[in-house]
Amino acid sequence: MTTIKTFATALGATLGLLGAGYAQAQTVLKVHYPMPGFFKDVMADISQAFMRENPDVSIEFVAPSPTYEDGLQLLLRQANSANQPDISFVGFNRLRVIDERGLAVDLTPFIAEEADIAAEGFSPRLLDLAKVGDHQLGLAFAASTPIMYYNADLLREVGGDPENPPDTWDEVIEYGGRIAALGNGVQGIDFRWQGDDWMFMALVLGDGGRMMSEDEKSVAFAGPEGQAALELIERMRREGGMPVFTKAAGEQAFVSGKVGFAFQTTGALRNTINNVGDKFDLRTAPLPLLDAERGKLPTGGNAIVMLTRDPAKQQAAWRLMKFAAGPYGAATVVPGTGYVPTNTLAAQSPDYLGDFYPANPLFQAGLDQMDAMVPWYAFPGANGVRITQAIVDRLAALVELRATPAETLDGMRADVERLLPRR
Repeated sequence: MTTIKTFATALGATLGLLGAGYAQAQTVLKVHYPMPGFFKDVMADISQAFMRENPDVSIEFVAPSPTYEDGLQLLLRQANSANQPDISFVGFNRLRVIDERGLAVDLTPFIAEEADIAAEGFSPRLLDLAKVGDHQLGLAFAASTPIMYYNADLLREVGGDPENPPDTWDEVIEYGGRIAALGNGVQGIDFRWQGDDWMFMALVLGDGGRMMSEDEKSVAFAGPEGQAALELIERMRREGGMPVFTKAAGEQAFVSGKVGFAFQTTGALRNTINNVGDKFDLRTAPLPLLDAERGKLPTGGNAIVMLTRDPAKQQAAWRLMKFAAGPYGAATVVPGTGYVPTNTLAAQSPDYLGDFYPANPLFQAGLDQMDAMVPWYAFPGANGVRITQAIVDRLAALVELRATPAETLDGMRADVERLLPRR
């Protein structure tokens, strides 16, 4: 016969188990990110640290996308479905598409609830990197500019001074030609024009130009700045010893010691350091600008975007976003990749990155260019990805010497005008 005491004991035990279950209940956040070659280890570190501090939240990563473009297509396919991630890391140049499709949650109300968002390291300039119009689409997570990587051994061999590397494009092309003349499979320059419009844009903006008019009614890159950019690329090909490399082939050739100068994102720095090892004396320097006074550089990288509409998940997502884009996240991203810090507290505090740059001079080039950073321009309308591909296709014809700079520029302008929204 069951006594009242026995029943009470059993009931208490049952409620205790239920209570433990409730105490351990977690909000599960599905998180998507691109480019695992750059970010896999970084994401693992940040997520584990966040979950240690926030045991009520569990992070589940969905399969990462190889590029920003692939990531965008994934989000468009899964929009408003059960498979849609709660958070995604979206390339700066694809935030506009996310905004136009209404996929992301505007973070303005979340920021307004913070006592002082700037005091947390999120300055207005850094917030603007992930802003589209009046919408705060995300928090900048990883930011980069193109820099110059160079093989100091090869530069020294052709009479250059590694301590004072070329700081103009004319000098780069001159030394690139000398290095290519060494023979034995050595090339002068690898300029990363493949994949997207970022490097072409860097040359245009670096000459004080812009991609579209301020009212976005006409193409602006088809003027003198665009012409100068394309003529420079052709000179790299004809005079500077730049072969027709694929992205992968160019990376492999440089880290093998077979290329003098490589121009690509700071985000590849950690991988480059690891892959070069002790094969040669690796150095970095800022990207030369065609106009040192007016020149700017497009900011590559990505922002953390909130997609979930569930109020409970939104609160957990906001905590994760602030953590990932905050001092801890920035202090993890920078050494693990080469991106520059997107949080002022991380950049200034000796607890995070304050002592990092003096001890790691190869990372300094990206930091030196932060004043030149402007948002990565995104073309308006539904054809943004197609416009980018059209520009890349025209660049391929130029690099393969199937088109002149003038023909390339005319073709780019016609392609972009055809794909822009009709007004």
